[in-house]
Amino acid sequence: MLRWIISCFLAVSVLLTSCSNGGSVSASASPTASATASSKPPTAIASTPSASPKPSASPDNSLEAALAKFVQLKGKATVELKLKSGTVKIDLDGENAPVTAGNFADLVKRGLYNGLTFHRVVKEPTPFVAQGGDPLGNGTGNFTDPATSQPRYIPLEILPDGAKQPVYGEILPPTQKPKLRHNKGAIAMARSQFPNSASCQFYLALDDIYFLDGSYAVFGYVTEGMDLVEKIQMGDRIESITITQGEENLKQPV
Repeated sequence: MLRWIISCFLAVSVLLTSCSNGGSVSASASPTASATASSKPPTAIASTPSASPKPSASPDNSLEAALAKFVQLKGKATVELKLKSGTVKIDLDGENAPVTAGNFADLVKRGLYNGLTFHRVVKEPTPFVAQGGDPLGNGTGNFTDPATSQPRYIPLEILPDGAKQPVYGEILPPTQKPKLRHNKGAIAMARSQFPNSASCQFYLALDDIYFLDGSYAVFGYVTEGMDLVEKIQMGDRIESITITQGEENLKQPV
């Protein structure tokens, strides 16, 4: 039990990233409190003054209209992650996570990830994540949209199991499970303790890490090459990531 608690604490501390301001977040050892992980998790920032606001529905601004401001994947897509050891295939689920999958697919199409490294890999005391996608390579970077010269952030997007549409900008309560869970091979977005702070850094689950469910946005799963993912070491380079199927489902903001 003690080893499990220590493992959870170390895992969560790695999941939030410290982005543009190089800040850190405070963590909890409790699996259900993973949203406030300590130190640095997958994509974390010290503050989010420019982060995307939570999409909200109102008579004049429907949820659909709010989401239309983000890149979306309206369906499925497949990407190939090329490593020095071989090729990993990942299915992106735009049906259940359209904004999160769309943001990632758009960055893949732009070639952002080509040549970047996995700057954080945690395998001890138990397998946790391989995290990459930081343009700066040190856990502090975001994607800057060349059209606006501003960092792009997306809202936390999690579809509760049994629900018809995702919840945006909110962490699910412990009693509510997401449809897309942190199974081994899941791909999800890193962020800070601020829900709407994910940008470009992502992580691959090296084991079932369900204590992160409801706190981070899973948007797809490895379908081939999980053995290669398990061999990733810190500093390993992403040779390329390309969309091989479903690019027609990628919809730009209106």
